[in-house]
Amino acid sequence: MPLKGVKVLDLSRLLPGPYCTMILADFGAEVIKVEEPGIGDYIRHFEPKRDENSAVYHSLNNNKKSICLDLKDREERSHFLKLVEEADVIVESFRPGVMKRLGLDYAELEKLNPRLIYCAITGYGQTGPYAEMPGHDINYMSYAGLLDLMGERGSKPIVPTAQIADIGGGAMPAVIGILLALLERSKSGEGQMVDISMLDGVISWLHLLLPQHYAGQEIKRGEALLNGGFACYQVYETYDQRHISVGALEPKFWQVFCEGIGKPEFIALQEAPGEEQESLIKEVQEVIKQKTLEQWMEIFSDGEACVAPILKLEELDQDPQIAERQMLECLKEERDSGFKEINSAIKLSATPAVPKRRAPALGEHTEEILNSLTNAASTNNAIT
Repeated sequence: MPLKGVKVLDLSRLLPGPYCTMILADFGAEVIKVEEPGIGDYIRHFEPKRDENSAVYHSLNNNKKSICLDLKDREERSHFLKLVEEADVIVESFRPGVMKRLGLDYAELEKLNPRLIYCAITGYGQTGPYAEMPGHDINYMSYAGLLDLMGERGSKPIVPTAQIADIGGGAMPAVIGILLALLERSKSGEGQMVDISMLDGVISWLHLLLPQHYAGQEIKRGEALLNGGFACYQVYETYDQRHISVGALEPKFWQVFCEGIGKPEFIALQEAPGEEQESLIKEVQEVIKQKTLEQWMEIFSDGEACVAPILKLEELDQDPQIAERQMLECLKEERDSGFKEINSAIKLSATPAVPKRRAPALGEHTEEILNSLTNAASTNNAIT
């Protein structure tokens, strides 16, 4: 496995950190969740439950181990420091200052282990006037200007269903930062701090928006090409109250789409100005409303118009593309449970992601890990 032999101590909770370490675990890293006794990762307690833990917890924490340590307790803190000595990576998601108050920030831990890669995932980063502010996904998107552009023309901004800042702005940059730091360490032998700000991460998503803004183009909610202002990049309701998405950005796709709906006269209107687009969207909607989702997908079955059905969650595991890519599968020991795991989206030809193992119970591996520290210490003493 690409990350075999890499030991990760995961002090993070909820979504961004665990998503990051999930990817590392999928490719062979030994990920040890260091959890507070009796409480653990807060996401364990979400509803609905799968057993004593939430379904979401299971999804994010496959292939990991769990140890319970009270980092304020002297003896248990010493156990943690022993783990740090042999760790390659630490991932934490506390607000800046929390780990420093515990005496466990990067400045202290690098003295113990100069090869340590210390990744902190926070809302606003380790520096700046917002650094110690609390926040959630919706707040980071707000400050980045992204939320202001989400929604229909004339309406208020809408709240995205998926956590863009948590995953796209936090977890994924954290994975990349950790892998870059591991690569650099293989050359220099030295670890480093990986400072991930979810606000920074969301801003880094704006390459199709900010350059246009700085070039003098005004971008408004629901009026731009890629945020609902054009008929060629739009969502339409079908006769049976389902929906299709149309992504016919290129003229060749738009032509196929217009011919498919029996309106070749619309072809020349693809780049019509704003008010004409409003009218065009309404006219296309009137046409789409005349047939069912199934009928439209039959008409566009050759795929040359960039038309797709908007699937419901219960339809995902029936989709042949998703099935072919094996993105949703049951654990071997739970084939009759009905619970399906989300497999890795990263497909490597020679070293694919490891098969999913169930998420650990709170503190399940505490005894095993502490015994390994004791045995290692005994071995070292014997050699000495």
